[in-house]
Amino acid sequence: MFTGIVIGYSIVVQIETQGTNKHFTLKSPIASTLHIDQSVAHDGVCLTVVEIDTTSSTYKVTAVEETLSRTTLQYWKLNDKVNIELSIRPHSFMDGHIVQGHVDTVGKVIEIKEQNGSWTYIFEYDKKYMPLVVEKGSIAVNGISLTVVNAVENTFSVAIIPYTYHNTNVHALKVGQCVNLEFDIIGKYVQRYLDIRKSL
Repeated sequence: MFTGIVIGYSIVVQIETQGTNKHFTLKSPIASTLHIDQSVAHDGVCLTVVEIDTTSSTYKVTAVEETLSRTTLQYWKLNDKVNIELSIRPHSFMDGHIVQGHVDTVGKVIEIKEQNGSWTYIFEYDKKYMPLVVEKGSIAVNGISLTVVNAVENTFSVAIIPYTYHNTNVHALKVGQCVNLEFDIIGKYVQRYLDIRKSL
């Protein structure tokens, strides 16, 4: 489990295809602190560390077909910056919100506005998820815990402060680019309950 408080980013330095799986080697200053079988969120996707090379400060993760088809990992290329977050510990502060690392869908950047010291990003997503996006509610975008500013039909906006802009891969996003979206788990349970009630 995660909180959406990104600690930095890793750089994709190698991509290997094996059957329907892809193995990604990433370079990061924290590589030497990781251990095999550890869960690390990459752009909001929970992946398991399967190999570590401390001499090159790299580690490897594997994505199966299901993960590739549902997330932006299918678009990763060499030198991409990927947001990373370590799983939460029992004594950690809950600074963001509950993030599982299980991406719900892929959204798209449709507008970026520079606001003289901050930035507003507007995203578009599949209409079937509209009930899960509410103004002032939480959402994870590429693994970053953010607050929805406005929710209009199947679009929503978020405000990005300078720290987040410079210390995550938000600064590298461009209009038309895809992002991973994970909706608030509480909202998903409520929606599931209402759907079941409706079908009875």
